[in-house]
Amino acid sequence: MEQQHEEWIEKFARLGYLAKGIVYGTIGLLAVQAAFDTGGKTTGSQGALKSIAAQPFGKVLLVLLTFGLLGYVTWRFIQAVRDPEHRGHEASDIFRRIGYAISGLFYASLAVSAGRILMSAGSNSDSGDSTAQSWTAKLMSQPYGRWLVGAVGLFIIGLGCYYIYRAIKAKFRKRMKLYQMSNAEKTWATWVGRFGIAARGVVYAIIGAFTIQAALRFNPSQVKTSEGALQSLENNPTDEWLLGIVAFGLIAYAIHMGFQARYRSIDPL
Repeated sequence: MEQQHEEWIEKFARLGYLAKGIVYGTIGLLAVQAAFDTGGKTTGSQGALKSIAAQPFGKVLLVLLTFGLLGYVTWRFIQAVRDPEHRGHEASDIFRRIGYAISGLFYASLAVSAGRILMSAGSNSDSGDSTAQSWTAKLMSQPYGRWLVGAVGLFIIGLGCYYIYRAIKAKFRKRMKLYQMSNAEKTWATWVGRFGIAARGVVYAIIGAFTIQAALRFNPSQVKTSEGALQSLENNPTDEWLLGIVAFGLIAYAIHMGFQARYRSIDPL
């Protein structure tokens, strides 16, 4: 019985990686179209869900996507609470597990957003930028709030740099079943993983820079999410080439999630 339970958790987690890949792939595809002026637009995770829902059979796909996101949330919380990968108890390991929990909360909120879109309750909801700006304004109104916002910005930039470091070192390979992969699959998995994770790092660095700018100018409206970060590249003609690169990188990250869904080592216990 316990073994069957573990197998279901593993399958649920793999479906979660696939669902996450579909979200990032949609964001990347829309951004590529925006970069080359072929009808797309820069958007974030919630915008990607709305775009999926608008497609033929989109509501059916969104139901499956919501179920998959819940699988990813479940796996993230298992990683945070039970430490199935035996990360250890060093400070860096504790911070990583806290990161898993934060990631789980984010994708849980994304699953809720998908549910609201299915019930047509989220069609006129605020964008991610406006929500982030609202929270930033509340934080800035507190004692030392401006400094806290600046610290958050520095943390986000640091996170972006860490993603770029992970991309260069290809650390994600340690958790993949390389022995099950052909040489061609190993090569593709390594390079799309590097490109995709580095693209995420660039997006985080841009978000962090805007957050620091908001703290320096005492202006919460300067805060951006991934949607705003991509739009800032789209709105500046000199940066459209960077938007194209990042957009293709997000598509690469989606493919990387596909490799994770298929070959990642997942042991719930």
